[in-house]
Amino acid sequence: MSRHRNVRGYNYDEDFEDDDMYGQSVDDDYCISPATANQFIYSRQDRQAPREETLEEEEYEDEDVPLSPTVTHDLDPLDQAKLYSCLDHMRTVLGETMPDSVLTQAAMRCGFDPHKALDAVLSEDTKTAPVPKITSEETSVARVSQEKAPLPQRTKQEAVAEKAKSRDAPHSKVDSEVVPKVARMTVSGKKQTMGFDVPSTGENGVVTASVRRGGSPENATATSASEATSKRPETPSKGSNADEPSTVPTPGRSSGKARQALNIKAELEKRQGGKPLLNLVVIGHVDAGKSTLMGHLLYLLGNVNKRTMHKYEQESKKAGKASFAYAWVLDETGEERDRGVTMDVGMTKFETNSKVVTLMDAPGHKDFIPNMITGAAQADVAVLVVDASRGEFEAGFEAGGQTREHALLVRSLGVTQLAVAVNKMDQVNWQQERFKDITSKLGQFLKQAGFKESDVFYIPTSGLSGENLVTRSSVSQLTSWYSGPSLLEQIDAFKAPQRSVDKPFRLCVSDVFKDQGSGFCVTGKIEAGYIQTGDKILAMPPNETCNVKGITLHDEALDWAAAGDHVSLTVTGMDIIKINVGCVFCDPKEPIRVCTRFRARILLFNIEVPITQGFPVLLHYQTVSEPATIRKLISVLHKSSGEVLKKKPKCLSKGMNAIVEIQTQRPVSLELYKDYKELGRFMLRYVGSTIAAGVVTEIKE
Repeated sequence: MSRHRNVRGYNYDEDFEDDDMYGQSVDDDYCISPATANQFIYSRQDRQAPREETLEEEEYEDEDVPLSPTVTHDLDPLDQAKLYSCLDHMRTVLGETMPDSVLTQAAMRCGFDPHKALDAVLSEDTKTAPVPKITSEETSVARVSQEKAPLPQRTKQEAVAEKAKSRDAPHSKVDSEVVPKVARMTVSGKKQTMGFDVPSTGENGVVTASVRRGGSPENATATSASEATSKRPETPSKGSNADEPSTVPTPGRSSGKARQALNIKAELEKRQGGKPLLNLVVIGHVDAGKSTLMGHLLYLLGNVNKRTMHKYEQESKKAGKASFAYAWVLDETGEERDRGVTMDVGMTKFETNSKVVTLMDAPGHKDFIPNMITGAAQADVAVLVVDASRGEFEAGFEAGGQTREHALLVRSLGVTQLAVAVNKMDQVNWQQERFKDITSKLGQFLKQAGFKESDVFYIPTSGLSGENLVTRSSVSQLTSWYSGPSLLEQIDAFKAPQRSVDKPFRLCVSDVFKDQGSGFCVTGKIEAGYIQTGDKILAMPPNETCNVKGITLHDEALDWAAAGDHVSLTVTGMDIIKINVGCVFCDPKEPIRVCTRFRARILLFNIEVPITQGFPVLLHYQTVSEPATIRKLISVLHKSSGEVLKKKPKCLSKGMNAIVEIQTQRPVSLELYKDYKELGRFMLRYVGSTIAAGVVTEIKE
């Protein structure tokens, strides 16, 4: 405690001169603003400091208590009551932007008429000696100049704090009256200035010069008002205010969104050299060779280097799984490699001659169908991998196999184009009979599932040897009867779907994680609309708003992203606890609807137990899996025409098309199928098997 004894006689200015206070530089201490330092740090040289402090205290008391009885004018009780009601009325309009002394004088001069007093204050008619500077600046605060006014004052305060020069009495008086306002406004005010000034550096230079040179508040008000009008359209076109999650630019940006929505299609065409984006999911029965097939394809395309591939080969040999080397390209976790089974959706990208393809490798095991649904819900096209070896195709295709269920799921989730990779053909010596046998069985089933014959393509392949993946095969046993495209050529030939860029923004969260730095990251596919850095978005069902600080697409930082992109957003201004997988980020002006009850049209698959009222199901919607019950059976419909065949049925059996009402345990974010096809589809599962697919027709509360 020895260093604290001589407190009264201690000269604190010496610490500032030495520039070292307890081993820490004062200049580097950003926590204390110059205004606060001037207000609270005592300096012997600055004799006016104690008087300033008392003035500020009085001002704060005046501001915090609108009905302050410390009015120095001799008024009778009736006039005093009128004055207080007039002040109240003015406070509701102006808030805390003006000192009470200005409002009181204006009210008394206008005979306690609040409307006249407000007009007088806002038109800067008050002409008392020390106050005009404050009045004009404070009035402009209510308008656009709120951001500009603090700049000259801040520099003045910094000079006071750092150099500790004594000022003459009127100057210190003005400063002390202004200080609290600066302290209050700079939190939002400075950020807003930066938000508006970022787009044009030239303008920024002019602004600061005009404000500092002119010094008069009228000047600042005029320039800031004229700039606000010229800047507002510019803010959205840049869209790169990643560091300032400010509140003010948002209305400016959203007003410019309609104009920029016209350009977003042109921007999309420019990006990736004019190549459209395609989301591809790889599905099929467990052990059909999905991961090996796609891993080998990526290796042949050069997406995996030889050194990495050699490492995988050595490690897989050590583990006694030499044939799994290519699968390890996509199965990255230790558990997946130990078990030899894909468990989660692996995601990567590769390019063909005319497309940029986002590849999703879905798990084939029936225990991980919920993960597979998540992947399929984000896909535009699919590759169905079937095992050509004897007995394996039959095991996957017959009852209990995943080939049927996966094909039904992707069709129900909106995939219309399908490539069937008949894998492991080298094990049956590339026999044409086996290939025809498989295609005829599958073709019949896929037609029933709703695929058009013209949209289904069959390609014989070998994932392990790499035949017919990237280039057409040269194996004579195959070329003697097959002359069609390779797998990569077929993927390249798929038609890219239309993206809903013009609709309001929607993103379904598939993963949430904490990243380095402030905020946290969410990943997911943008289903509709587009987003820019600096945008404000709304998360539903939590109903919380947050700011987009950064956008990453395939590990590449971008200023914007549009529908169809699998992005990672860095989000600030919200607690990570409130976001779960399955939440939907949307445009705050046009939010997605949240409900626990909705009506839907469902198509029942092969179910063993008839569905009755109160039937428990698991609802799979985008990335959400939510327990639900079928509350009401409303009607049975004709499959093709949609006519009502029967109202209020007692039960529903397999193959029926019906309208039902579903209730979920927790609120879910849904869209109607007619508005957003991507967000209007769902699946129903019961005891480990998919029993129905449906579309949302009506949202209840």
